[in-house]
Amino acid sequence: MAAHGRSALRDLFDESPTPHIAHPPRTHHRDFYVATDGSFRESGGGLGAVIETRDGTRVARVATADAPPDNNVAEYRALHLGLDVLAARAPRDACIGVLVDHDALASNVNSTILATNHPDGKPPRPVSVPPATHYHWRGIQARLNGFGEVRVARIDSDQNPAHPLANAPERYRHVNREPDRCVLPETPEPAAGEFPPPSRADRNGGSGRASD
Repeated sequence: MAAHGRSALRDLFDESPTPHIAHPPRTHHRDFYVATDGSFRESGGGLGAVIETRDGTRVARVATADAPPDNNVAEYRALHLGLDVLAARAPRDACIGVLVDHDALASNVNSTILATNHPDGKPPRPVSVPPATHYHWRGIQARLNGFGEVRVARIDSDQNPAHPLANAPERYRHVNREPDRCVLPETPEPAAGEFPPPSRADRNGGSGRASD
């Protein structure tokens, strides 16, 4: 359960590993959080996304039917969709926290982000995306470049609030009729004596790579 006055997505982000990125304290203060999920079934899958500000205000929810060729493609399509929706509602300099339940996707996005700050443009590990996600990966990269900062955390599917939206898009199609909102998070007040969460690198066996 989220702490009083804090976003459920922010809590999940703070408590989840961010592959290949160690967090300096300031990087825990995101402006917006987006959780995405994609599902694949023979009978048809779906895409889901939930967006909140850091103070817990819901910005948008999306649940749409889709027909991806496999689960990997579904996850990339869902992230592309979530970032598109967020980009229409957030300022370009916003700091974004992303939550997905797909290990390779989280790793690929974080490695790509780190590569942009590397003198040689090299990621900490090779980035390899499924061929069928090519155009969606290009769209994801374009959206990443449109925000101030982005970090991706990996969560379990049973913790992902976008999971039910992706797995039962017909049941949740009413969320697509929620009014469009362009919500800016409240400016946080400094809290004396508040200690930041530990580096996520420590929770990944020390293999994380520090970046600001």
